[in-house]
Amino acid sequence: MKTYLRILQYAESLKAFAFPYFILSLLASLFGILNFTLLIPLLDVLFDKVQAIDLQKFSVKPVFSLESDYFKEIFNYYFYQIIALYGRMGALKFACIAIVVSVVCSNIFRYFSQRILKTVEAQTIASLRQAIFEKTLNLHFGFFNNERKGNLMAHLTTDVQEVENSVGRAFTASFKEVFTLVMYFVFLFNMSVKLTLFSLLILPISGGVIATISRRLRRAAREVQERQSAMIGTLDEVFGGMRIVKGFNAEKVVAEKFKEQNYGYKSAVLRMVYRQEMTSPVSEALGVTVIAGILLYGGSLVINNDESLSASTFISFIILFSQVMRPAKVIADAFSGVQRGIASAERILKLIDTVPAIQDAKDAVAIPEFKEEIEFKNVSFEYQEGRKVLDNISFKIQKGKTVALVGTSGGGKSTLADLVPRFYDPTEGQILMDGIDLKQITQASLSKQIGIVTQESILFNDTVANNITFGSVATSEKIEEAAKIANAHQYISQLADGYQTFIGDRGGRLSGGQRQRLSIARAVLKNPPILILDEATSALDTESEKLVQEALTHLMKNRTTLVIAHRLSTIQHADEILVINHGKIVERGTHNELLANENGFYKKLNSMQEL
Repeated sequence: MKTYLRILQYAESLKAFAFPYFILSLLASLFGILNFTLLIPLLDVLFDKVQAIDLQKFSVKPVFSLESDYFKEIFNYYFYQIIALYGRMGALKFACIAIVVSVVCSNIFRYFSQRILKTVEAQTIASLRQAIFEKTLNLHFGFFNNERKGNLMAHLTTDVQEVENSVGRAFTASFKEVFTLVMYFVFLFNMSVKLTLFSLLILPISGGVIATISRRLRRAAREVQERQSAMIGTLDEVFGGMRIVKGFNAEKVVAEKFKEQNYGYKSAVLRMVYRQEMTSPVSEALGVTVIAGILLYGGSLVINNDESLSASTFISFIILFSQVMRPAKVIADAFSGVQRGIASAERILKLIDTVPAIQDAKDAVAIPEFKEEIEFKNVSFEYQEGRKVLDNISFKIQKGKTVALVGTSGGGKSTLADLVPRFYDPTEGQILMDGIDLKQITQASLSKQIGIVTQESILFNDTVANNITFGSVATSEKIEEAAKIANAHQYISQLADGYQTFIGDRGGRLSGGQRQRLSIARAVLKNPPILILDEATSALDTESEKLVQEALTHLMKNRTTLVIAHRLSTIQHADEILVINHGKIVERGTHNELLANENGFYKKLNSMQEL
């Protein structure tokens, strides 16, 4: 219940629609029940049980009230008036017309109540899905390294879908069906107190059995969602890496892995469905048992001519009580179905409750511009406790200067660069911008100061123009100007629709060099004072590298730049080169200064690349 109430916090429209839904459900239930209570006078007419005393009893029109007895009495008043005027046949026609009108009214009100329910349901789920997506976007960068994308996508798709299915059921069961059930018993008590009390002694048994089944169902539903998340993650990996799958002839390996997950998911679904489907037959069997007991007990009262129960009332009671099982069954089914939704809701709320490791400090300040320098001060960092990736790093990047990071793979270069935009925070030490600790600067203002071009061009399945303006707003002239600086305008102009050409998933319709130049154009348009280049040319052929390097040279003008490079030829003109090995700075200086050290690590790297 606690989980369900938290989900309802996202039902922004609930306050506006709760009262109309309650009124419409009330009217739908009331007219639906009246259908069956009208059977008593109808049966009395058919069995010729109408007596003069009844005609006298209902000769005075009842005073209006909201009590359930009023509707029965007003019908009886007109019913017996018609018997007196038109006889049994006229009363039969009146009763049939009244039943039809009652059914039509019941269904009209039910339709509009369902419209309101579906509106609340749709708005709740849209609000919940938006909250999940925005929460995910605001989580720290390290979270995405530890979480599978498939699991995150499952939260936004299958988990939300399960919650959507259960919200409607729970809302209906909590309001409409419970209210309908109460109304049924009000009318049943009016018919026969003895029979109703007898039925209430047996009904709790059914509820206890169904509650036991539902508790087990939640555990099974949680397993289903977890297996489905793993399967979606595998699909994402396989479809994203299809080039490797084909290139290494790994179709059978991938198919076998998916088969294991697929059939594991199937088994989990069947375990859940078997328990879920058990609810309905169990509740129905128990319901029939209750009705059989009522038939036995009520039949004995009629046979013994008990004054509290006539034959027509007994038949109407049985018919009406048989309808009690419908809302009871709906509540039971909804309760079991809600367990599946709650299992998904718990997974969703776990994500929503995740506290980002990187947050703005309470007294964080917004920096309007970068003025002087970035300083790393005794910085250490570790992904896992006790295993340092960076160890006591200290250096400065003056405004307008270029600092390059070189070294072997796994030395900590990319990690060091990721600390500048606060993808991570240092485990020890400080990173200062203009003398202010990055932890004391708002993330939004810090992000405005930094542009990033990575080895892998991160593009989206959108137009060229929208990829360049990603996160920015610009005129077509500004977009073209940025593309020209990035050496991209020429090839863009030759595309089928120019800047409005869709580039496919992850820019798959473009070559590696074209994608990289598009990424550079995006950075140019943002025009940040600080630039981070993470091996931006390492994956390109010679011709593409030349074009990209020219674009980068234009981009780096008058900017503070941190460059990560494997190809030392691309950073010869850097103001300072830091050689990183095993998380430490082992050498530093200009290109010529480092080459002068015959036994230096940089000299060794340069010699290897020349060979």
